[in-house]
Amino acid sequence: MTLSLWCLVIVALLPYVLASVGGYFRRTNLGTVDNDNPRGQAALLEGAGARAYAAQANAWEAVALLLVGLALVHFTGTADQAGTASVIFVIARILHAVFYIRGAATLRSLSFLGALGAWIWLIVIATSG
Repeated sequence: MTLSLWCLVIVALLPYVLASVGGYFRRTNLGTVDNDNPRGQAALLEGAGARAYAAQANAWEAVALLLVGLALVHFTGTADQAGTASVIFVIARILHAVFYIRGAATLRSLSFLGALGAWIWLIVIATSG
């Protein structure tokens, strides 16, 4: 399996990690985890807990974006050139989640732009193949 596909696995696992973080906030801020109505309970969160759930939703969107980029490089036979861009995407998305939860809006936006730039780089790689 290529480095870029391992990066896809990491990005696909990130929303689940963030769901666990959100569960932590539900338990600590609201006293329990309501598995009968988790979204309703999550809507009661404020601060870092609410941001953790927002980061989780945003992380799902990143999976789709990276999947498209990697599909293009694999279909065009340029996957061997996509490793660095894929790693940058992963690092930027992890930082995005951390900054989101911490409430560091400017750093969150910069990490989002870093991931977007890495994705554009994947598209450029695919189109140059």
